Amino acid sequence: MTDKRLITPEDLYRMHWVNDPVVSPASGAIAYVHKSVSEKKDGYRSHIRLLPSDGGPDLSFTSGEADTAPAWSPDGSKLAFLRKKDDKPQVWIMPATGGEAHSVTDLKYGVSAFKWSPDSARLLVRSEAMGTESAENEEQDKDSKDKLPEEMIIKRIKYKADGAGLWNERRHHLYLIDPSATESKQLTEGDYDVYSFAWSPDGSHIAYSCSLATEQFPDPDLRLTNDVSVMNLSTESVTEITDGTLSIGSIAFTPDGQYVLMLASDLSCGFATLTKIHLVPLTGGESQVLYKDMDVQLGHTAVSDMRSGAGTPPLFSKDGQSVYLQLSQDGGVHIGRFALDGSSFELVVSGEREVYQFALTPEENVVFAAADPLQPGDLFSFTAISLEERRLTNCNEELWNELTLSTPETFTFRTSDGWPIQGWIMKPAGFMEGAKVPAVLEIHGGPQAMYGHTFMHEFQLLAAAGYAVFYTNPRGGHGYGQVHVNTVRGDYGGRDYQDLMEAVDYVLNTYTYIDASRLGVTGGSYGGFMTNWIVGHTDRFQAAVTQRSICNWISFYGVSDIGYSFTQDQIWGNPWDDLEKLWKHSPLAYVKDINTPLLILHGEQDLRCPIEQGEQLFIALKRLGRTTEFIRFPGADHNLSRSGHPHLRVKRLSHIVRWFVEHIDR
Repeated sequence: MTDKRLITPEDLYRMHWVNDPVVSPASGAIAYVHKSVSEKKDGYRSHIRLLPSDGGPDLSFTSGEADTAPAWSPDGSKLAFLRKKDDKPQVWIMPATGGEAHSVTDLKYGVSAFKWSPDSARLLVRSEAMGTESAENEEQDKDSKDKLPEEMIIKRIKYKADGAGLWNERRHHLYLIDPSATESKQLTEGDYDVYSFAWSPDGSHIAYSCSLATEQFPDPDLRLTNDVSVMNLSTESVTEITDGTLSIGSIAFTPDGQYVLMLASDLSCGFATLTKIHLVPLTGGESQVLYKDMDVQLGHTAVSDMRSGAGTPPLFSKDGQSVYLQLSQDGGVHIGRFALDGSSFELVVSGEREVYQFALTPEENVVFAAADPLQPGDLFSFTAISLEERRLTNCNEELWNELTLSTPETFTFRTSDGWPIQGWIMKPAGFMEGAKVPAVLEIHGGPQAMYGHTFMHEFQLLAAAGYAVFYTNPRGGHGYGQVHVNTVRGDYGGRDYQDLMEAVDYVLNTYTYIDASRLGVTGGSYGGFMTNWIVGHTDRFQAAVTQRSICNWISFYGVSDIGYSFTQDQIWGNPWDDLEKLWKHSPLAYVKDINTPLLILHGEQDLRCPIEQGEQLFIALKRLGRTTEFIRFPGADHNLSRSGHPHLRVKRLSHIVRWFVEHIDR
């Protein structure tokens, strides 16, 4: 037996991920997606696996290269999923007993999401369609080798989106599919996008959310709110049941069919407003807010470099009296059960971990996907009657048996104004008592997100390289209530910066094995902004790495896909009225004070924090003769660290470690 080794960036190639568990309502079998890096390391492959309810072996159920989004029919006889056909994702169906899958949609632009009807006879799917303003260009939408390049005439302010790229003049709409006939009928149309959607329990109605033009907002792209409409499928009549005052996420009909449940925010604290449960009558009217005094963020807000998306829509109890939801609190993501009459709430699955998805069995037991600081994610089951929890998968067992990992230790300290701040610290792998070690401060993005009890490859790599790693949830992030998350708005570089610097002081005073003369700092997105801000305001760090960052709010306003709304909401200004304010909060304004060696990492296709932000900072630092490097990742968007090209993810991790090794004496 050989000794265990330290983790490397290249270990990413051997990692496996599980997600999207769904339970058959008939047999109790669990289908889930298994994802891994392709053999050529040029992308990822995913297929659907099956865990029989009788405890039988974990079986491969589909054989595609990119099978995702499994969904059992309500009668349990079939499993539907997404698979590419002619390079477009379509819905495929296969029998619950196994066999050959066959496609049941052939929509021109593919399918982005779908849901079974309650009677298992139809599918409601979301697909792109040409907007009415651009329908005249339908014929020009054909690919041709001989087609000349055309100019792009832009009329929308929302003409680009990170990950999706430039707007293709198509909208997301709903189609009704009869799988037996492979026929489709478009249900919604117009110059708007459908977001969340749901079937009524009897299959007679559908509900969907969208942003329409209003008298107050003739340009719906400028709306921060949206609405829910209900369509009677017999008459195709549509009723708008909300009043335009909410920012609405997931929606679902209550089991009695009398209400639409919405996870929504009233934007009273802008983008930092906590999500609440809203019930609106099917006939319309004022929504009822449940648990309005609960100071907890509903949904999944934890940061991880193992996945770019997480979360499960509302799921209801067998008796129809309660709804199961995720909630983010104190660094953990849990599952709670909320009575629909607002009378009671209880945590069902909790603990120091990140529950990133879940499903319910016919007996109302919970199957959930969860990660913790020492593993990136597996499936577990929780039996409500016996309170027994059981691990169902161990997808990284072979690799993990080879590795030595560092276990984070949780701490809480009080700031100078008495506010409690939670954090974690990881000793270097193989730490020897009595040693003095360098340390790296990690800062999360968002800022409306949170670090949590989950696995971070980047942190483990730094620990393997000999660094202590510490990370906290300063004010501005989720998990600690409304006041905590709202504090940063209008004060970027103020109380949040102070919280971080006091965290450094606390760590140095408490963990005496850390050498205060050998510190590094890094972060991405908002964490990149804060890294830039820190090195422009203190020289206490010997090296820094800024990732997909913001350095100039003035230019960010016009180049980011969300700049025109995010800047106004977070910095409280715009370039024509508040130029001085935007510049005051821009790290570029303090570039002459940056003396710390700074590595700048940026994706070339990042439209959330466009690469010009990194370019400005790099050029200024080079012109000033400071120590810096600029690394551009081709084809990479804002999610490079979580779901980007595996080869570039490995390169990114390697450069982070390299920079600290080169500039911090170990």
